[in-house]
Amino acid sequence: MLTILGFTMIATFLVLIMLKKMSPIAALVLIPALFCVFVGKGAKLGDYVIDGVTSLAPTAAMLMFAIVYFGVMIDVGLFDPIVRGILKFCKADPLRIVVGTAVLAAIVSLDGDGSTTFMITVSAMYPLYKRLKMSLVVMTGVAAMANGVMNTLPWGGPTARAATALKLDASDIFVPMIPALAIGLLGVLALSYVLGRRERKRLGVLTLDEVLEPETETVLVGAGAGASGHGADAAAVAKKAARSGGSGSGSGTGSGADADLPEADDDFQGLDPHRATLRPKLYWFNALLTVTLLTAMIMEWLPIPVLFLLGAALALTVNFPHMPDQKARLGAHAENVLNVSGMVFAAAVFTGVLQGTGMVDHMSKWLVSNIPDGMGPHMALVTGVLSIPLTYFMSNDGFYFGVLPVLAEAGQAHGVSSLEIARASLVGQPLHMSSPLVPAVYVLVGMAKVEFGDHTRFVVKWAALTSLVVLGAGILFGII
Repeated sequence: MLTILGFTMIATFLVLIMLKKMSPIAALVLIPALFCVFVGKGAKLGDYVIDGVTSLAPTAAMLMFAIVYFGVMIDVGLFDPIVRGILKFCKADPLRIVVGTAVLAAIVSLDGDGSTTFMITVSAMYPLYKRLKMSLVVMTGVAAMANGVMNTLPWGGPTARAATALKLDASDIFVPMIPALAIGLLGVLALSYVLGRRERKRLGVLTLDEVLEPETETVLVGAGAGASGHGADAAAVAKKAARSGGSGSGSGTGSGADADLPEADDDFQGLDPHRATLRPKLYWFNALLTVTLLTAMIMEWLPIPVLFLLGAALALTVNFPHMPDQKARLGAHAENVLNVSGMVFAAAVFTGVLQGTGMVDHMSKWLVSNIPDGMGPHMALVTGVLSIPLTYFMSNDGFYFGVLPVLAEAGQAHGVSSLEIARASLVGQPLHMSSPLVPAVYVLVGMAKVEFGDHTRFVVKWAALTSLVVLGAGILFGII
């Protein structure tokens, strides 16, 4: 019964948000609460929610301060050279822009944190997508898939969890998987090329000058509401800044900015080299601070939430020593902070009920028990296939600590090594990064101003295909 209710709850949630009948935050709260009552454990709903919130609170704190930190770094101009480099490479060509999105997301993913990847990628690419009227779900989908493949890095999470759950060495799991993961990343780039050609055919190609001209019509990345300045109406932000003389979060273009604002594409945002928040004299300090922060994350010197809390406080203090300026920066990024942290705590209700009622345990045991005996010698393949839907429908913790040991035990009974099972378990990560249970995905869709349901409809088929490409490559190379 719990198995049926678990699958039904997940299906109900996905259908409602994909059909836009409910907002994700409402569905994450109300659907599990309703099913908790159906299970007959409504009296324990409070305990389940508190347990879920407790487990996700560090993640929420990390996201809150990470948004503030990277928002400030965008404001002060740390990523301006990256954006300019991408602009020069892309040349206003939709094909290059989509491929550039995948490349940038893959490179930034080296830090092992999805939220960081999405904040930097969207901040850099959003202006071009908006100006050229390209599909924003293409941007979110490509970024999520590239990050999903790179999420298998030993410090990214899944590999470490698999190693811990099966008592293996993380390098023994990851290093042999590199060829298969490289093929998966090439698959993402190939898909980006195809999607880019489709966008190019639909929109044509502009010159870089046509995109960036006139310079005075642009609004800085990171100046408005939200972590990357993607306010609801960038023109309104610029006009307000012009009236106020460019102070605080203004663009610094002076009172004449009003007359130069574009009429047809008000929400285009580019790089304003004269914005008031720029701190060119502190560029190398900010670069060193960011490198140190990312190094500390990788080396695990302190918990990630603590690192971002310290980093955000230091960045604000050094770059904006005056209290009114600090308040202005916090206010500029408050919308994204609230949206993302609210979504995380709403997801805590979903995961808390799913785990507290025992639905996850029953679903995983049902799936494992229904594996035909004849598939025993092929448990690595079975694990790879199951990892695609299971890591989408449950958290990595639930899959790697709850399901993977059962699959490994079944594999050992048929002579399949735990190492093969562990490697196969990484296959589903390209799809996992778009799961509604992954907090980072809300950073991605929130900053890109994309409906979660639209992102889901677009990305699921392509991410599942990418996962199958990784699985096929692993089998072909004899890794799995």
